[in-house]
Amino acid sequence: MFKRTRYDIKAILERDPAARNAISVILLYPGFHAVLFHRFSHLLYKLHLHFVARLVSQAVRFFTNIEIHPGAQIGWGVFIDHGAGVVIGETAVVGDDCTIYQGVTLGGTGKDIGKRHPTIGKNVMIGAGAKVLGPFTVGDNSKIAANAVVLSEVLPDSTCVGVPARTIKRKDKRLDMDWIHIPDPISQELCRMQSQMENLQKEINLLKEGADKH
Repeated sequence: MFKRTRYDIKAILERDPAARNAISVILLYPGFHAVLFHRFSHLLYKLHLHFVARLVSQAVRFFTNIEIHPGAQIGWGVFIDHGAGVVIGETAVVGDDCTIYQGVTLGGTGKDIGKRHPTIGKNVMIGAGAKVLGPFTVGDNSKIAANAVVLSEVLPDSTCVGVPARTIKRKDKRLDMDWIHIPDPISQELCRMQSQMENLQKEINLLKEGADKH
């Protein structure tokens, strides 16, 4: 436990330029507090003391605004930066040396049973507001952009952006995508609805003409 805690502090000092020293991390970083107490609640969870484990995790949520289910598996050196609004589900797995920013959800879709939440590989960065939903894997060394919504597996060394998320880069090679003419799904749906309305109006007009003749 102490070895992991020292590793967590070192990881924050290395990745956050605002971290001045270990004392500031221990006293002032809610992400560190959330991970530290999660290790205790996870131990209780593995001992089948589920109620007490949830009690600890809910208390930590109240003080840090970070919710980590005690069943989640959190690796070494996981840095939750800022942290407000982070939610990590029961069957989620977060690998070593990951960085998670505020507003991130590692959740489920409500359609799965058993393993419901994502498995995040090592050294993954998940940007602010991103949602990773479902029982799939995000490969090692990947980056999820802010506000992206990831609904399927991400290969290692990938960069994903958008809603739903698309892989735009893999192993330092940018994939060919037409960023100028990316279709807008809202505009497409509005055009489809307008076309349907025009067709309905034509049918109504034909029915009226038939009624007038009779």
